[in-house]
Amino acid sequence: MNTSKTTINNIQTFDHNEFVVTTSIKPRKEEVLRAISLSSELDARYVSRRSFNKYKSENHLEFYYVVEKEGLRIRWEGGEFFFHPSTSKMRMRNIRNNQRDHLIETLNLEGDEIIYDLTLGLGSEAILIAAHLTTGKVVGVEASKHIYTIVKYGLQTYNDPSPWVNESFKKIELIHSDYKSWIREQEDQSCDYCYCDPMFENPVMSSSGFNPLRPFAVYDKVSPEDIHQMKRISKKAVILKALSKDSLFSEIEVDEIRGSRTSGVLYGVIHC
Repeated sequence: MNTSKTTINNIQTFDHNEFVVTTSIKPRKEEVLRAISLSSELDARYVSRRSFNKYKSENHLEFYYVVEKEGLRIRWEGGEFFFHPSTSKMRMRNIRNNQRDHLIETLNLEGDEIIYDLTLGLGSEAILIAAHLTTGKVVGVEASKHIYTIVKYGLQTYNDPSPWVNESFKKIELIHSDYKSWIREQEDQSCDYCYCDPMFENPVMSSSGFNPLRPFAVYDKVSPEDIHQMKRISKKAVILKALSKDSLFSEIEVDEIRGSRTSGVLYGVIHC
């Protein structure tokens, strides 16, 4: 059967409308009710687990949501996507071992800041940033409804053995929106920093923890007008993330570039 996958930056992406919601095998009543509620929230079909194999054999599905006792995940042929703190724990461990983290150094947080993370993804950097806040918060904006949904349910149900991770969750506010339109609706100087981490042009495919997210991501490029809006709503700075081999910093003028030439991960800083 024909699929509707397309390729962006050598990444296969899904038709984001070809999916259903189901449960794990032998679900409890609570999981069934959550799955029905989620299907309504996503304007999608709910398929009971008893009927799922038959439905899948008769209909084309790009992927499907599975509501489980432990949480929520998306599955497809050969892969699955679920919430986890990703690299935030490793980076925090490095910081506590007196190693440099260029993003946290660049932000130089006092604890009461409001940070707009305009490309939330799995939220690993939002979690790390939130850990350095006391009264402040991170507003995470995510355009992909499927990434947003997985992260939203993850923040609500995931319990990490590291208390600081769970405390970070409480300081993250989620917004489902295209950041390009969202920033244009925000008031002047409404945050301290805008942080934007667009999908890399030349992704590191060995990043196995990030790969399951790629088919669901939004691949819009940052424009000079976007930067103008980010500067308008920021009090201190706009921070952009890119790989050294990407074209972002040749297209967008920044005041300084920080980061690791070894890893190739760079942060461009535009002071406001």
